[in-house]
Amino acid sequence: MRIRPIRSAAVFVLPLALTLAACGAEAEPAGAGSQETPSSPSAAPSEQAEAPETAEDFLDLAEKAMAEEQAWSFSVKGEEGLTSQGQKSAATYEGTVQRAVGRAALHSQGVSTSSKGKKRTEELYVVGEEGRLKEDSAEWKAVSPADPEMRNKADDPIAVIHEFRMYAQAAGGDVKVTEKDGGGTVELRVTSGEQKLSAVRQRAWAKKAKREFEPTAEQLRKAGIPVDDARLTLSGLQEVLVLDAKTYRIRSHRLDFGFLIPYNGQDMAFEQQVTMENQGPYDGRIELPADLRR
Repeated sequence: MRIRPIRSAAVFVLPLALTLAACGAEAEPAGAGSQETPSSPSAAPSEQAEAPETAEDFLDLAEKAMAEEQAWSFSVKGEEGLTSQGQKSAATYEGTVQRAVGRAALHSQGVSTSSKGKKRTEELYVVGEEGRLKEDSAEWKAVSPADPEMRNKADDPIAVIHEFRMYAQAAGGDVKVTEKDGGGTVELRVTSGEQKLSAVRQRAWAKKAKREFEPTAEQLRKAGIPVDDARLTLSGLQEVLVLDAKTYRIRSHRLDFGFLIPYNGQDMAFEQQVTMENQGPYDGRIELPADLRR
């Protein structure tokens, strides 16, 4: 979701994020058989011969539970900041995203607000291999869902199931499973303390954080500040997927991480936090408006 401070941060663009990862590629696994699955909240737990134990067990159940509806609506909140020489430039973001299940279709809209009060609106449609983006009062423009920039402009709340599965399948396993709220929720968590990015650069969660940081890194490079993996320090990372303990539907997802960038004998500090909360099933049809279709 990417709120991006531009140089001294007079402008902070927070595109709609968390990872489209070429929405079509992520959508199909999560939605397989979604039209055939009954919508009984208790169906998934009762069908299990054994109680889930591992992260992958819970992710399998979450995938099935989310496939019980044709689409979902999520609220999105984000905050991003860059601190240099004691001065912080920052922005916040609030928006919504509707995501179809079983087909590549997503609609997101929201507004980012810089620390100086400047607002910027953004609306994005992704349907199949087509995308349409509108920023502020500009005209709609065609965009490619496969474009790297677009991967950071769309929050895909269903794709996190696939991402956490990759984390869980990594050597040694990176996902910790914990019951919370008196057993009402199940929390899947990935955590990293401060360490050089080069030490964890092959971890899927580190690659995700680096991808989210890349737009800001590119702006820093244009400003003459060297940014590369060998110089970066991951100041910390927490990614948390919360499931309902009875239905296994996604309750929320949060990504919180930061990087330290050495410059002129000091560290610039980049921080980002994005939270998505499930607002329930979405009954509308997610498609390009008639006047935007080719």
